Parts: sequence; C-alpha cells; structure tokens
Amino acid sequence: MQNLVLKRAWGLGGWTPAALLYLLLLPLGLLAATESQPMPVVPKWGRFEQSFKSGIVYSNAVQDATLTVLFTSPLGETNLVYGFWDGEKTWRVRFSPNQPGRWTYKTTCSDTANEGLHDRTGELLCTGAAGRTPFHQHGPVQVARDHRHLEHADGRPFFWLADTTWDGARVAEPRDWEFYVLLRVWQRFTVVQWAVGLGEDASGQSALAGFPDRIAINPEFFQRLDAKLGFVSQAGLLSAIVPLVELDQRQPAAVSLSDDQVALLVRYMVARWGAEPVVWMLAFDGGSGAKLADRWKRIGQAVFSEGRHAPVMVYPGTALEALEGFRNENWVDVVGCQSITDFTDSALERVFAGPFSKEWSSTPPRPIIPFLPCENGVSPPSAKRWSADEVRHAAYWSLLLSPPAGVSYAAQGVVQWDRSLPAEEVTVRGGNLPLWKRAMYMPGAKQMANLANFVGSSEFWRLRPEPKSVATQPGSSAPHRYIAAAGTETKDLALVYVPEDLSVELALDSLPPAPDVTWLDPRTGDSTPAVAVVSGKACQFPTPQTGDWLLILRAGKR
Repeated sequence: MQNLVLKRAWGLGGWTPAALLYLLLLPLGLLAATESQPMPVVPKWGRFEQSFKSGIVYSNAVQDATLTVLFTSPLGETNLVYGFWDGEKTWRVRFSPNQPGRWTYKTTCSDTANEGLHDRTGELLCTGAAGRTPFHQHGPVQVARDHRHLEHADGRPFFWLADTTWDGARVAEPRDWEFYVLLRVWQRFTVVQWAVGLGEDASGQSALAGFPDRIAINPEFFQRLDAKLGFVSQAGLLSAIVPLVELDQRQPAAVSLSDDQVALLVRYMVARWGAEPVVWMLAFDGGSGAKLADRWKRIGQAVFSEGRHAPVMVYPGTALEALEGFRNENWVDVVGCQSITDFTDSALERVFAGPFSKEWSSTPPRPIIPFLPCENGVSPPSAKRWSADEVRHAAYWSLLLSPPAGVSYAAQGVVQWDRSLPAEEVTVRGGNLPLWKRAMYMPGAKQMANLANFVGSSEFWRLRPEPKSVATQPGSSAPHRYIAAAGTETKDLALVYVPEDLSVELALDSLPPAPDVTWLDPRTGDSTPAVAVVSGKACQFPTPQTGDWLLILRAGKR
C-alpha cells in the first residue's frame, strides 16, 4: 500500500500534500497496530492465563516476592488471585471467569520497584460457556445448597466416584498416565485423587530444593504436572490434589517442613492450578494424636480462610474423631474418612453404631466422602487382603449410612503406582504388565461402574438414611448381615442394601406409594423384577438369588 501511494504521488509530478500527510501518519499507525494486542477471549468457566516478565531476577523467587492479581467482573465483583513464578523472569496468573462480559485486572507485587510485575493492568472478554467436558458445560464443582452433596456451578449434581493413585501423577510416564486416565473414564470414575509429594518424578526431579528452612520451587517439576493435570481435566475428570501426604508416616520429610513453608508450597499450587477443575485434599494421619490435626488446621487457615477457592476436603484417615477440631472452620467444605477398617463383626458393629453413621446429622452440615478399603490391600487388624466382595459391601453400606455424596475407591498397586513386574512368569497378550496396570482391571473397579450407572439414573442427592424402615434387622446380632436403607423425605424413592440374607422385611409405612420395585445386582449391574409378600404392617421381599442385592423402590404412577 505504501509503494502504491508513492508511485501515484510521483506520477503526479511530485509529492502532494495528501501523500506527505499519509507518509507521516503511516508509521504511527503501524506502530499503534504493533503495540495494541487484541483483547483475550475466554469462554465462561474456561482458563485465562497471562504471563509477566519480571524486571528482577530473584535468588529465590517464591520467598523473595509475591504477586497478586485483582480481577474485576462485568458486574463490579472482585476476585483476588495469586500469581506464581514459573522460572527465570517468568511469572504467570491463571483465572477462570464465571460471568460473560468484559473483565479487567490489576497486579500488585510485594516488591513495588519491580515494574514488570507491579501495577500492570489488562482486560479480557468472557464469552458464553463452550467446550465438551462437564466442567466446560456446567462449571466447576462446588458444595450444593443443601450442604450434603456436590454440584456444578449451574446446579447440576456431581457424584464423587474417585480412584486413588497418590503417587501416580508424579511418577508415571506421560503415556502411562494417559492410559490410566482414559481407562478410569471408561470405567465411569469421576475423580482422580493424586498427591504432589516430595519424592522424585519420572524425570528424577523433585518439587522442592533447599528445605526445610526456606524452600525453593523447581518449576520444571510443576510444568510436567501441568500437562498431566491438563489431561485429567480435558478427559472430564476432577482432580482431588493432596499437596503433601502425611498418612502413616509415608513422607517423613514433610514433617520437617515448618507450617509456614508448607503453607507457602500449598499457596503456590493453588495459584498454579486453582483455575482447573480441582478439589484440595488435606490428608493426614488423624490417629497419631492432635499434633498433625492442629498443624493442618493452621496451614488451612493460612491458605484458604480468605478469598474464593476450589472446595477443600479434610481427610484424617481412619480417625473420624479428628474432624471435630475442624467443625467450625468455614474454609472446610467436604469431609472424608475411612469408613470401614476391618471386616470383623466387632469392627463392623462400631461402624454401624458409631460416629460415621451419625456424622451426617452434625452441624454445620458438610458432604461426606467415605473412603473404601483398598482392594487387594492388607487390613492391618486382621492381616487379610480385602476382596472385591468386601470392597463392594463397604461401598453400598457407606453410601446409605449417610446422605450419598460419593465414595473413594483404591486398588493395591495403583495407589503407589507399583511399576514392578509380577514374580511369576506370566504372559498377557505378548508381554508382562506392571502391577499398577494389572490392578486397574480388578473386579472391584469394574463393579464401581455399576454403582455409577445406577447413580446416574436416580436423584441420589435427595436420599437420607432410613434405618427404621427395616422392620427386622439381622445386623443386630450379626453385623456382617447389616441391612442399610435410605429414602427421600417425599417417599418417592427408597434404597435397601441386603448384603447376604435371602430376604428383607420392611415397614409398610416407609414404602413409596404403589411402588415399582426392582432388584439390582451390584456385581453385574443387571436388574430383576421384585415380588413382595405383605404380612401385617411389614412387607417381605425375597432376593432373586444368594449374594448381595440392592432393592430399589420408586413411587408408581397414579
């Protein structure tokens, strides 16, 4: 265009005033076009990312400077988000907008002399929701209004069906991690529970250096986890992230970190991954005394007590009583606990009559996630391995003992990502499979899919425990025969889990009106019509065969 103007001006016998004016203004226009960047466009519930170049190279960036960014919505609401150091002079902020329209942001750096980080401004345009995952379409997961279950931001219920691989995300090769995630999606899981930890990753690097007094961050370690977390999110699974595992002294190095240094590390992870579909899990051994519980209460208060954040779960292992110290902590959104620790009658009796079955009625109410025994893992009290049948029993018992928000499953071999080959020479389709991959096909994992299929077809979030609906309770004398029941307040849906008896007797006044009744086989997912025998004020339902069965009663059409 510039050459064309020159030729035309020269052809007219010299420089015309218009041509001269054009030439004077053209470089300014080109410069303005070069400097002005198009406004970033991000869909609602998508992820906005902005990088900043620090004017100073810090010797230990995570210790020497803090970056916060204040986002202002189209309605004038504000969200304060931490930025994070990502190596050399690069800092980033990640944010997920929840309102369509024009957003603005402004940075604040603790080092006000750093012009690359301090007092920087910008804007973004948020459009309507777009994408294929449930998080793209319905928003992040949050606590529902009844405080008994979880839901997406638009109110769609979310059922927590988690698989546990504490070490998997850190130590797995990228290709193995992708295989793991896709198989768990196919098996109908909705959550992956994984830990960052202090151990080395597949590249032989650790998250930290220089601890315990003043930690330093290894950004390359976290960049590799970025990719793995991103794959989980794009597959439509929620990541439940444990910053540090302090269960059964698995990571004694974590104890050597002071509270303020752990809080700094957790805050770094929140800044880095808080815009992804995540839940933060504070996991510690609650049975070791009040010391660890108090420690994680202080850390949680330091990181989560102010500002918006993804849901926070407190998981004290088998010690449900440790949750009492978190009862009035407003930043705690969800509680988790090992529901069944052994399959002896004495252990089961404590579960059915103990604090777990009563926790749901405590105030303030919170969703409860029972953690199931680890399939093929060893129960410490009895030194026996947990079978798929026992894990399945624990799942249905746990769900009906409290308002069902979800369950967390685990398989021995997957939990610690055991990469060893079996001792025996066994060939499977041309080669031996590492133990973690074999463990993914155990029966219990497949049977969790049957649970997910049923939950997806029912309004599970309306159920409440109804133990009095069982007219005759065989579990009173034999806890392994305990029949668990739950129903809705409107009596249009009731569930009864029969672990081994050949029939169940229910009170007539607890049944839905003119109910449609079926039996669900938890082992196969198949349904069978039910028959009933009425006797006085009770109704007896014989099971189709031996084994455990779930009785489903729905109000019939009038």
